Order: sequence, then C-alpha cells, then structure tokens
Amino acid sequence: MTTNEPVLQIQHLNKDVKQNNEGQYERKNRRALVDIGNLAPTVVEVGKPTQISRPVTRNFCTQLGENAQPAADKNVKIQKPQPEPNKGDVPLKPHEETPRIKSKKPSKSLTTVLTARSKAACGITTKPKDLVADIDESDINNELAEVEYVEDIYKFYKLSETEGGLQDYMNSQPDLNAKMRAILIDWLIEVHRKFNLMPESLYLTINIVDRYLSVKKVPRRELQLVGISAMLIACKYEEIWPPEVTDLIEISDNAYPREQILTMEKAILGHLGWYLTVPTPYVFLVRYSKASLPYDSEMENMVFFLTELGLIHYSVIITNCPSKLAASAVYAARCTLKKTPAWTETLKHHTGYYEHELRECAKILVTFHECASETKLKAVYRKYVNPEKGAVALFPPARNLEAVVSDGDSE
Repeated sequence: MTTNEPVLQIQHLNKDVKQNNEGQYERKNRRALVDIGNLAPTVVEVGKPTQISRPVTRNFCTQLGENAQPAADKNVKIQKPQPEPNKGDVPLKPHEETPRIKSKKPSKSLTTVLTARSKAACGITTKPKDLVADIDESDINNELAEVEYVEDIYKFYKLSETEGGLQDYMNSQPDLNAKMRAILIDWLIEVHRKFNLMPESLYLTINIVDRYLSVKKVPRRELQLVGISAMLIACKYEEIWPPEVTDLIEISDNAYPREQILTMEKAILGHLGWYLTVPTPYVFLVRYSKASLPYDSEMENMVFFLTELGLIHYSVIITNCPSKLAASAVYAARCTLKKTPAWTETLKHHTGYYEHELRECAKILVTFHECASETKLKAVYRKYVNPEKGAVALFPPARNLEAVVSDGDSE
C-alpha cells in the first residue's frame, strides 16, 4: 500500500476535510442539518412512509405525486370506506382494525362493598341530606367577620360554656327566690331599653348577676344593687359610651349612693376573678340566626324575643346552657313563623343539636310567648310589641309545635 492510500481513505470517509497549501488536512466548520419542517414523506409501499432529506419544492412535489400514484394503483386493495376521524384522533395503521369503545363501569372496592353490606345488616340506610349552606360566603371579604377562625371560635365557646356552666344556686340563697330574680331581670331589661344599649350589654349583665349569686349570698335589699353594678360592669366592657354612675343612681330612684355602687362593683369583679369574656346566649344567637336561612329581620326579632322571655325565668337558664337556649329559640321562632323545614341540615351542622333535643325547651318558650301579654312582667312584651322590632310579640304563638316533627327526628 502506498502512502497516498490512507489519505484517500480519509477523504472518502470525511468529505468535509480539505488540504491546505502546506499539505495538511483541516476540517470545515459545518453544522449538521436539522429538521425545520420541510421534509416530505415519500411512499415506497402503501402504508410504509419514509422520510427523505430533500427540501420540498414545487417540482419535487409534482415528481413525488407522479411516482407514487402508479405504485399505489398496483398495491392498494379495495376497502370499505371508513368514517373520517375526528380532530385529534390518532390515525390507524392499515393492518389495524377500528377499536371498539367499551363502556367500562367503575368497579367497587372490597371495602365499599363490605361497608354497604354492614349498614344493610344493621338496618342503616343512606338517606339524601340537604346540603349544608355556606353561611359565611357573603362575609369572605369582611375582615371583621373572621371567616377563617369562626368555626374554631364557636368550638371554644361550646367548650367554655360546658366548663363554666351555672349550677342551681337558689337553694343556697336564704333571702332570695326565683320570683325575685325574675322581677330584677325584667327591670334590667327595661333599663337597658331606656338607655338604648347594645344587646351584648344586656346578656352580659344577666350572666354577671347569675354568676355572682351562685358564689355569694345576697340579702334581699341588695339584690337591685347587684343588678345595677352588674350593668355598670357590662356597659364598661361592651359599650363605647357607657352610662355614668349618676345615671344609674337616678334610674334606681336614688336607692343606693355612689360609693355603695362602686363598692359592689369591686366586690363582683373580685368574686368573678375579673372573668368577663364568657359565651352568653347572645354570641350563639348571632351565629344560629345567621344559619337559619332565609335570614331576615323578622326572624332575628322573633329569636331575640323568645330568648329574652326565657332569660327572665330561673328554671330555663339553669336547665339549659346558653347554646341550647339559643338553638331552642331559633327552632321555636321557625315554628312560629312557619318556616319549613323547622330544622335544617345547616342548623344541625352549626348548632350541633338535633331537633328532638330542642323541642322541650322550645315548648316552654312558646308557652311564655302565649301568656306574654297577660303576665305582670311585661318588659319584654313592651319591647317587642314596638313596630321598630317588627311587632313580633303580636304574632300568634306556635301552638302546633308538638306536631312539627322532621323526618330525621329519630336520630
């Protein structure tokens, strides 16, 4: 082999190498071609497309068409016309058949089957439930509504009312009875209305009175003093502009001097440990009334009317925690206003009470409504007979409450 043979082989294998003037070989800087979308398939056999690396031109396209047609006429077989595929379908190869679409039913897991059989064996049937409405949807952009924390807040309220619930204290009060307490609460409701105070102040005042009477024996002559001092504390806690001590002295017909009111105020705070952030029925009424859809002012006034009737009576506030009293008032109000159904899944979800748990307390509230115009304690009746409160006290009471039973009451 001569010395030129390797050079010829290199030139044969690599055509990008050229010889410079000094007899040395150097490589050209040539970039590899890439597919830029101008490659056209050529048909060698029917159904077997290949690609060529020749740019597509008009003459080349004409040549491809002339060469491919005779080959196709020789090899193509007559086939039944196939429907045109939809856009996005993958084209089938000639030897493939059109796939048959099979409707496959979702298979149930073994756990689902066993659970269904267990419920059937125990007599548990799945019944359709009303959807729980999102009552906070309209307040999602209201920062004061605290939508992100409202559920946790009310869980804490329910826990707090259970831990700090009132006990029957009337037997430990030798100089007081339930009737005296009812007279005091009726008077406080009237004072609250004349001062045009916030609803929170009234409910906190009654809560302070009951908690103080449960830990301290009070003589009969100081019972009204306890009520005035409790209202002063509640107004300082809830109101922006609370009434002054002189206003309370005047409205109590100068029964107690200023120093005695301030001394009682200090004594109450000391015995209660300055603990004033408590879940009164008011906080539950606001939430439960909102869950009573459709929510309107008539429903709201009726709920508060029935609740305040219950607050006057000692037996009601002792036997029912604040959340249950509020839920019973909502249930009785819906029966009075003939809302159907009387108790919904939304109310059940937000209150945590079933309908049968509230019926006894609701019956008592309806009884108070029925005789509100005839009783001697008329502060609540005068308050809600006013057109500003919708005159809900004049509505006929729900005498058919016992007949109002939902389908889910057996739960």
